[in-house]
This record gives sequence, structure tokens and C-alpha cells, in this order.
Amino acid sequence: MIEILNPTLLTRAKDTGALVADILQTLKSRSTIGTNLLDIDRWAKDMIVEAGAQSCYVDYAPSFGRGPFGHYICTAVNDAVLHGRPHDYTLADGDLLTLDLAVSRGGVAADAAVSFVVGGTRPPESVALISATERALAAGIAAAGPGARIGDISHAIGTVLSEAGYPVNTEFGGHGIGSTMHQDPHVPNTGRPGRGYKLRPGLLLALEPWVMADTAGLVTDADGWTLRSATGCRTAHSEHTIAITGDGAEILTLPGRARP
Repeated sequence: MIEILNPTLLTRAKDTGALVADILQTLKSRSTIGTNLLDIDRWAKDMIVEAGAQSCYVDYAPSFGRGPFGHYICTAVNDAVLHGRPHDYTLADGDLLTLDLAVSRGGVAADAAVSFVVGGTRPPESVALISATERALAAGIAAAGPGARIGDISHAIGTVLSEAGYPVNTEFGGHGIGSTMHQDPHVPNTGRPGRGYKLRPGLLLALEPWVMADTAGLVTDADGWTLRSATGCRTAHSEHTIAITGDGAEILTLPGRARP
């Protein structure tokens, strides 16, 4: 299903996007050396409930996971890259942490992710991975607009990641979003320009470049959810929800956006 949102729903989408961004920034600031991943999940739950929003994750049970996710945020550390299920782990100096959050409010969902290094130790490999995903995300957003095609976004993202020297996995990527978290169209993190669905004003997309340092292969944890690099290398993931407008794309999950 591909949804095109009317102006009323777009206003709600901006509100939800701002909420997601605010929660992620608060959680990032609290995620320091000694923080337990289960505390991050608890904080996320408290902020979602306090805002009158609903988690898109806690009851989520797609075919690629094992039963309901059961938590309010994805927390991926070091070699974990996607769908990281919070567990009893205490963050250490130099850990690379990704927080991925999707919530719904007013009938519209928004989705975003941020990767960062915990503490004062900043391994160069981790810094480079994060930078590559952030630059790829910016390139994908710049390629989006009315009349552009999904392949234009995919090509822009994939070009940045490949030029940075990282293999690109196409099993998981960006997606449409609206009344539900995961919708068509699928947005692979590499592709051919000029191909795929033509973008229209009112379309929401969650773009999410992610990479692993030396492999495109994934393995699944015993929890049935957490995806890790097949070689144990470090990973990073950046994501924003955008709205296609009449003259480009508007980022809905930027930190510091004012909310009504």
C-alpha cells in the first residue's frame, strides 16, 4: 500500500516526526558509560506514553522477526545494526550505539535512527561508519522531490556508501510510512536512477542508509530479532522520515523542530 497524505495528515506527521526527534535526542544525551539498554527502553516507553503516542514496535510481529518485538526502541551496539532488541547490557566507553525509534500519534507514524559513539573514546572506524551513513542520508534526501523516482534516491545513497568503501546490503532499506510504520514503496540503499515509483507530494518516506565495515552479510541473534554483521565488524545506521512537497523534500524528524 502506498499512501498519499492530505494536508491535515501531513500536519499530524510533522508533529509525530518532531516527537520522534525529541525523544531520540533525549535518549542520546542519557546514553552514557554505565547506561543499561533496558533503561533506555524504559525511558522511551515513559516518554511515548507521556506524549499520548503509541509505540510502533512493542506489538510488531512481522515475518522477519520472532513474535512481537516486545520493546519500545531498537538498541543496536557495535556489530548489531538493525532491529536490536534491548537486553541487559551496560554501555562501555567507545561503544557504537544506534537508537532506532518509530511512534504513531494522531494516526500518523514517523521513524528515525541515530548512531553515535558512547563516552570519550572515538574509534576512527566508528566515526567513519557514522559519517558515511549521515552523508548518504543527506544525499538521498537531496535526490527526493516530486517527479523523482525511488531509484534516484537509492542511487544517491548507494553512491555515497560505495565510494566510502562499504559493501551495501539490499535486504533491508527505507520504506513508505503513514498510518502504519512499514509501507510500500521499498527504498533500497543502492539502485539505478530513473527507475521505480514516481514521487508525489504528500508521500512520506523513511530513508535509512546502514552499513557494516567489511561485509554485506547478516546473522540473526538467538533473540530472533537483532541483526548483526556476519564478520563481527562494527556497523552504523542513520534514518529520517521525509515528506515529499511541491518543490522538494521536508525532513520531519530533525531535532529541535517546534511542535504545536
